Amino acid sequence: MKSLARYCVRHRWYVLGAWLALFILIIAISQSVGSAYSNQFSLPGTNSTRAEALLAKGFSGESGDADQIVFRATHGSITSYEVAIQAMLAKVEGLAKVATVTSPFCTGPFAASETLPNGTCLGTAQLSKGGSIAYAIVHFSSIAFHLKVAQIKAVETVGASIRSNALDVQFGGNAFGQANSPSGSPGEIFGLLATAIVLILAFGSFFAMLLPLGVALFALGIALAMGILLSHVLAIAQFAPILGSLIGLGVGIDYALFIVTRARQELKRGADVEEAVTTAMNTSGRAVLFAGTTVCIALLGMLILHLSFLNGVAITASITVLITMLASVTLLPSLLAFQKRRVLSRRERRAMKEHGPGPVMVGGPWQRWALYVSRRPRLLSLGAFLVIIVFIAPFFSLHLGSSDQGSDPPGSTTRQAYDLLAQGFGPGFNGPLALVGAINNPSDRASMENLDRSLATKPDVAAVTPLITNRAGTVGIINVVPASSPQDAKTATLLASIRDTYIPSATATSHATIYVGGITAIFVDFASVLTSKLPLFVGVIVFLGCLLLMVAFRSVLVPLVAAVMNLLAVGASFGLVVAVFQWGWGSNLIRAGTGPIESFLPIIMIAILFGLSMDYQVFLVSRMHEEWLNTNDNEQAIIRGHANTGRVITAAALVMICVFFSFSFGGQRVIAEFGIGLGGAVLIDAFVLRTVLVPALMHFIGRANWWMPKWLDRVVPHVAVEATNDEVATTEMVTTSHD
Repeated sequence: MKSLARYCVRHRWYVLGAWLALFILIIAISQSVGSAYSNQFSLPGTNSTRAEALLAKGFSGESGDADQIVFRATHGSITSYEVAIQAMLAKVEGLAKVATVTSPFCTGPFAASETLPNGTCLGTAQLSKGGSIAYAIVHFSSIAFHLKVAQIKAVETVGASIRSNALDVQFGGNAFGQANSPSGSPGEIFGLLATAIVLILAFGSFFAMLLPLGVALFALGIALAMGILLSHVLAIAQFAPILGSLIGLGVGIDYALFIVTRARQELKRGADVEEAVTTAMNTSGRAVLFAGTTVCIALLGMLILHLSFLNGVAITASITVLITMLASVTLLPSLLAFQKRRVLSRRERRAMKEHGPGPVMVGGPWQRWALYVSRRPRLLSLGAFLVIIVFIAPFFSLHLGSSDQGSDPPGSTTRQAYDLLAQGFGPGFNGPLALVGAINNPSDRASMENLDRSLATKPDVAAVTPLITNRAGTVGIINVVPASSPQDAKTATLLASIRDTYIPSATATSHATIYVGGITAIFVDFASVLTSKLPLFVGVIVFLGCLLLMVAFRSVLVPLVAAVMNLLAVGASFGLVVAVFQWGWGSNLIRAGTGPIESFLPIIMIAILFGLSMDYQVFLVSRMHEEWLNTNDNEQAIIRGHANTGRVITAAALVMICVFFSFSFGGQRVIAEFGIGLGGAVLIDAFVLRTVLVPALMHFIGRANWWMPKWLDRVVPHVAVEATNDEVATTEMVTTSHD
């Protein structure tokens, strides 16, 4: 690290030029090729996947996205507007990427071509019983994620042309949801402004504030451009860029903040610029490399789950952290060399000129707090645990699933369409279950017909369509509308009953193969698969995290304490997410509806939180370990490490909290869940766990903090995260001789 830091300082123009060239080149390439983000995922072997495969085989012409144009007559019946609606649908069918349109009326060119067994036109089912609400089905020729926003918006423009005070027109379905999804987070700018204020208050210098913020934004631009290029190779979710921005800004500003803080301390001690930067990189820079590596390992741990949907998120997020980490240890030292002593405030420079440099003495409120914790470790540990328990309590009500368009902002067209369909056709209409069966003989068909009749009598079923077969008669489908909404836990219970009880009962003699598909079934299976893999995932990243800390700090108990703290932070964050997004506490403030928590959220959040929590643990304990190596006094090491890092850890936490919470106001529920969960976790982690509970427990444990069996010490590799006094002195001597 010393050699790298000296090179970056002495050749700062070359380093800056190389980063600028990389930035311009990759931005230009990414803008020329465009992005190819997609929310596609596969769940091999699941019941819903088999249903979709069988459906695609039997009804191959209906492989595109099917969305709804929903109509509501404010006065009278919707049939009064048949002529206007039919004329509009004729224009829609002529648009690019629109395969067919199914009208809610049984006359005209867009009427449903198929009829039910009783001779009723299939389109009649698209009219509500009251006659005031109806919907047309727009069959696109491609799935939603392969459609361009302009192609979807063209349908909206034509459809909205007949909207009036007497006829409301709204749009629902995956394609319209994709087209109307916010592309960014409007609150992000306010988060950056709040971050700038925190940094100015922490440093007292405008130039010092610019360094962490500028390096983080610069690195994030490169990372997002690389994500765009990777989207052509990997299946990367559409929310990945915003999630990457959230992670990149948080860790990028934090890493630069730690390094700049140490460089400022060295300058105030009297070191020249090169010496200060070299020492900062040899201490805080090492910690940044170690912390960034742990974050990447935690994120890449998602690869062991073998789920394509998560692979792209894991890789792009890891690349974001990697680039911000590299920028922090190469670009930042160069910029520090350009800034020289301007990273100190005017008051600090004036004080040095008047009184001369001196050792940076630990004092003030953080010194007093560190001493207070050392005197009352048991009492403070108990209090911290009680606070954590309060936050964790809602976690036990966690309901995983998928929030649908019923959780979209109230004024959005997709939310209005969802509400109209629920009003006109029942809450379960927005998430029907598709029972798909292979028909190889008359016995198979009879079994599906028996199943159809039996489901119609179940109290938790609102409606069942008669059996529909493809033209070859080899595949049959029964659409079941639950009595409850797609997000309701009762719908998941009904799905389980159909699979485990109703289908086996109907196929007992024929042994017909029937699967349950549909978007609701897919997300229930997704949640089930992820839940089953969660223990393995948590076990792997906890083990790897403990192993890394053991290597760094030559201790058995420090890694174990860190693992427990990380789990507590995760539990508290999920408790907060449940309280806001399931229970609705404060959800109106961020325009987020209530519903289940996204099934993939725990995996991704655990990976991020383990990495971020490890960051604070590394920065706190590395300073304590540095003091332990220099003094061999456990109490003094903990007090000094706590006092020295308390201010910078809480300042870094405030930065992350501002960034994370700012992403909660963008109108995207999944990003808001990440923002609230991560922001709340950092709040608890920094202000309760790392500044209260961890030091208190380490005081209580005593010198055993740094114990490691001799046989294990010989086996575990030696990698130093912090520099000892001897190494710092060597750095100073080399720098002085060079001058």
